[in-house]
Amino acid sequence: MEISRRDLIKLGVSAGAVLSTPSILRAQAASADTRVVRVALDQLPSGFDPHNSTSANTGNHALAIYDMLFAFDSQRVARPQMIENWGVSEDRMTYTFALRDGLGFHDGTPVTAADCVASIRRWGAASSGGKLLMERTKDVSKKDDRTFTIELTDRFELLIDALASPSQLLAVMREKDANLPPTEQVTANIGSGPFKFNQALAKPGASFTYDRNERYVPRNEAPDGLAGGKIVKVDQVIWENISDQQTAIAALQAGEIDFLATCPPDFYSTIEGDPNLQLQLVITGGQCMFARVNFLQPPFDNVKARQALLHLVDQEAFLSVIAPDPRYRHAMTSMFGNGSPYSNDENTGWYKKGGDPDKAKRLFTEARYAGEKVVILDSTDWAQGDVSAQLLASELKKIGVNAELAPSDWAGIVARRANKGPVEGGGWNIHISSWPNGALSDPIGCALLSANGENAWYGWPKNDEYEALRAKWAEVETMDERKALARKMQHLWWDFVGATFLGQAVSPSARRKTLTGMIGADGLVPMWNMEKA
Repeated sequence: MEISRRDLIKLGVSAGAVLSTPSILRAQAASADTRVVRVALDQLPSGFDPHNSTSANTGNHALAIYDMLFAFDSQRVARPQMIENWGVSEDRMTYTFALRDGLGFHDGTPVTAADCVASIRRWGAASSGGKLLMERTKDVSKKDDRTFTIELTDRFELLIDALASPSQLLAVMREKDANLPPTEQVTANIGSGPFKFNQALAKPGASFTYDRNERYVPRNEAPDGLAGGKIVKVDQVIWENISDQQTAIAALQAGEIDFLATCPPDFYSTIEGDPNLQLQLVITGGQCMFARVNFLQPPFDNVKARQALLHLVDQEAFLSVIAPDPRYRHAMTSMFGNGSPYSNDENTGWYKKGGDPDKAKRLFTEARYAGEKVVILDSTDWAQGDVSAQLLASELKKIGVNAELAPSDWAGIVARRANKGPVEGGGWNIHISSWPNGALSDPIGCALLSANGENAWYGWPKNDEYEALRAKWAEVETMDERKALARKMQHLWWDFVGATFLGQAVSPSARRKTLTGMIGADGLVPMWNMEKA
């Protein structure tokens, strides 16, 4: 039986339908308060520690309460954030940084160079880009309370970009928090950013509240992407956890929330037909959906099985359920995403409209697949991930693969995907996720694009030749050299199949027209600069 988009999405209402009263209840007076903004940024973060998480939800939380040394602007140019000035030695082996005035943690203590040093070391032990940087680092040390240095053993031309990468935020923490090993969660939630986390009002599973940090001193620059002045124009932002899409839209229409980060496709016409609401591309580059396999366990420990999945996927079919509006979807064949300086067509002969199920079936046979269970993690509270998992399971079954869905909320997925064992021991075979399109242009900072075995991102791909090329990314100086290197990397990537892309979905946000000042960023949603009429 053919699976329809309706069957997959299970929304049960048509675009433009009159929506029911939302089940979330709160005082209407609160929603009318122009100093309080209520947002729904997908699921609440399952962890608070940005140093050991690539989750966008953890990233959004960290952007609010922490500050960064550098941040990317809307053109992905790294700009100073906590740094007043910096310089590099003539041999480009020593970088010196001076902090700007007015930096203080939420507990009243000043931010010092020692906090920065400890934060860099902790981040460097956990993040993809940080690990490459620390492999080339002799020392990170404090010179005085406001100045610190990074001394290299080998040149690292993208050092500033690595410090600014949003893929795994280098959030500056208090020294005593940053001294915790990256395997141990930091839960204090005390940063120096523009918002303070209100622990007293935290309702895990329901909502988190962020108060304006009255002592925060923003930069004297216009906001631009994640860089520039972080000016907070409201007293409080409340992040509501609304897992049901119909409820979220109804809450937006009723004025019970002001902003919905990802508008479900079936409701675009509903939003466009409501005089009080508006669609806006806030998450500007969209998300690149992909299926990541477990390289450590059969059948995908065999490269033929990974290649089978690559040939099986029909991106147009997946995009039709992920992003049914043609305005907001794009096929993708480059590991560097769409529209980046490094996007290229190297080794993309596998791409075929409609996919190639016959070749996929042959490749599974060559991989000696013999009907073993293939477990696909299925996030039931993330619509795009849910429909993708269901469609992939259906396509695998058509070619004789014993695919089985493992449904769970996203928090359960996050916990289970860390299991490297076999499916009989609670492991997994395929994990559906997404990555911001713009981040794919940064193979140093983007954990998805690493292939260093058990130290790699979930799925743990290993390819030493590819990793040697990725390491060179930080050494080359010119754009032409980097473009040539990108082609070599991509050739290998599609040979060992680091991930199978399902397509790029650029999902618009929905907001009430009374909420303005939302800043567009790639993959994350800054809470500063917004104001409510």
